[in-house]
Amino acid sequence: MEYETHNHRHVNSNFTSLQGYVKAHFQLLVGLFGPPHDGDVYKTDWEWDIEFDDGTVATIYNWKNGPNYGYQGRTPDDVTEWHVGGHTPQALENVQRLLLTRRWLLGRLENVQRLLDS
Repeated sequence: MEYETHNHRHVNSNFTSLQGYVKAHFQLLVGLFGPPHDGDVYKTDWEWDIEFDDGTVATIYNWKNGPNYGYQGRTPDDVTEWHVGGHTPQALENVQRLLLTRRWLLGRLENVQRLLDS
């Protein structure tokens, strides 16, 4: 599954809305999508805009649980549940599929490393 993010080009995420949630560590998201952009400086702090090769647009963001909303001292590493926005439920499905694939690959690599270390 191919995709581009706001780090590659402008992704039009206007009029996206909540489609669901994913659990992921910040560093996993950075590894997949690059650094987030600043949120709306009100309710979000960290956000990724993604466009998949099927044309689906997704956003991944924290919502009302970071410094912009009064949780001073909170860092992106403290957030493990992220909101996924999109125009359709396909946005959530694409993000979930990508995260599952990445987690599976990381697990396989860890198993290989354990074998090499033994």
